[in-house]
Amino acid sequence: MLIKFKPNYTISLKAMNCLLRIEASKQKILHLPLTPTVLSSLRETARLYTTHYSTMIEGNRLDPDQVEEVLKHHGHFPGRERDEHEVKGYYAALTQLEKWAAQGVNITEKMIQTLHALVMANGKGNAKPTAYRDAQNVIRDGRTKAIVYMPPEAKDVKSMMTDMVDWINKKTEILPCPIIAGIAHYQFATIHPYYDGNGRTARLLTTLILHLGGYDLKGLYSLEEYYARNLGAYYEAISIGESHNYYLGRAEADITKWVEYFVEGMAVSFENVLKRMDEAGTQGSPDLSARIRKLDPKQRKALELFQEFETITSRQIGELFGFKPRTSAALCASWVESGFLTMVDSSNKGRKYKLSAEYQKLIYPTIG
Repeated sequence: MLIKFKPNYTISLKAMNCLLRIEASKQKILHLPLTPTVLSSLRETARLYTTHYSTMIEGNRLDPDQVEEVLKHHGHFPGRERDEHEVKGYYAALTQLEKWAAQGVNITEKMIQTLHALVMANGKGNAKPTAYRDAQNVIRDGRTKAIVYMPPEAKDVKSMMTDMVDWINKKTEILPCPIIAGIAHYQFATIHPYYDGNGRTARLLTTLILHLGGYDLKGLYSLEEYYARNLGAYYEAISIGESHNYYLGRAEADITKWVEYFVEGMAVSFENVLKRMDEAGTQGSPDLSARIRKLDPKQRKALELFQEFETITSRQIGELFGFKPRTSAALCASWVESGFLTMVDSSNKGRKYKLSAEYQKLIYPTIG
């Protein structure tokens, strides 16, 4: 029997108020003066926090400083090898989803399977998309070992995942993106398509949907921090249904409370970004926001390369976005034509680019 995904929810007054808070914070943050150097620092802090808190939810014992040491300085903590591998895997998956978001692609099952593969590969190079589980799995209480939730049977997983992805892509023009992301998070956790790594993959899928929908917020927030600071509320909100068996109530459950919890978490996370910006002293930064707003998302992302290199190649652009050589070369050529880049070396083999004089001021505000 094919079970179609028809979420039962209401966008309540509480949820509407949270959506208004999200939009208000989003607009304030997008228009704050922000130099790329400060932006890069805040973004990397958010990525490290996201990695720390999402793995912490699953029992990872590394604190934020240790996570940074592992990811940025190849640090090692004897006895915590599994924890180290987990943060490396999550960070690799986060990096991949940011590339997809920059490309503006539609979500596919293969992308979700790739995120899961990266999570489970523990940062050990490329990972092939992982197949869904082929047998039953259960979620048990860590203390009593009693069954808390029994997901759908393996034979139903493929069709349910396909239906969920179709629903996500069809609803992008109908529902607010935060609502779509929240419902998708719930449904992925409901299907539980893998034996392990479901929670981390669900949170990565949520982030991908939000980034593609224009709610990346410059990559400065961490929903995972909101969840982790009150795990009891997270599990209570997502544990809906009269029975622990999927087929006895979970499919038809009213998920309004989960939707409210999710959008409130987004509102709180977005408001926290404003506070952190203020703490970082960004209000006093040179006002370059008008110049930054002229750039499209890919160009803003490319600025990260110029913080490290004075000149770059199309190959570096391709690695940043996951593009093929021809695509990245064409993109660089279009950026030269638009005045974003200037060609430094025009030879085919050694062709290099630098920021035009106008946009160099974004990296070096004292110029001009």
